[in-house]
Amino acid sequence: MPELPGLDIRALEPALRDDYLELFEQRAFSDNPGWASCWCHFPHADHAAIEWSKRAGAENRAAVCARIADGRMSGWLAYVDGRAIGWCNAGPYAAVAGLFDEPEPLAERLGAIVCFVVAPAHRGRGVARALLAAACEGLAARGFEWAQGYPLRVEDATAAEAHFGPLALYRDAGFEEAGPVGARRVKMRKRLADAAT
Repeated sequence: MPELPGLDIRALEPALRDDYLELFEQRAFSDNPGWASCWCHFPHADHAAIEWSKRAGAENRAAVCARIADGRMSGWLAYVDGRAIGWCNAGPYAAVAGLFDEPEPLAERLGAIVCFVVAPAHRGRGVARALLAAACEGLAARGFEWAQGYPLRVEDATAAEAHFGPLALYRDAGFEEAGPVGARRVKMRKRLADAAT
């Protein structure tokens, strides 16, 4: 498929909350409704204090709305023809540290890229690649020295399995392997001084 013409990437801010919600309500999980209750809150939830499987979608939606309102929800939205069609959740490592069991020595200097969502009709057309580039540039502008993603080790993951971003996406963008994350995923890291290349 050819790349999408007119693709526009915007950093999430409170004024874009309704676009974010509309993406998640209308398009993000049309082929994977079992995940529709997440609202991309999973990376930010306190998993030591809650049982995720018992969380209701309304709880996660409210939590994300609160994060957007006070600027704690960090990421980039992809638009075509004025409609949000993709999302990349990326921001300070400290905001998602609860996902990981081991300490991260670079935590203060690290921007974490933890989720991609692209509406099914727009997959395979460079949306995730554009979101990743915008995330790297945005994280660099915010003073982070490194960007780090957490893809599965396999190259043939389904769209749902690859919500951390496909391994090939990171490799193509100049990320390098920086160690395991459990048995199935790997840290992919890039120095942000190189983000514009």
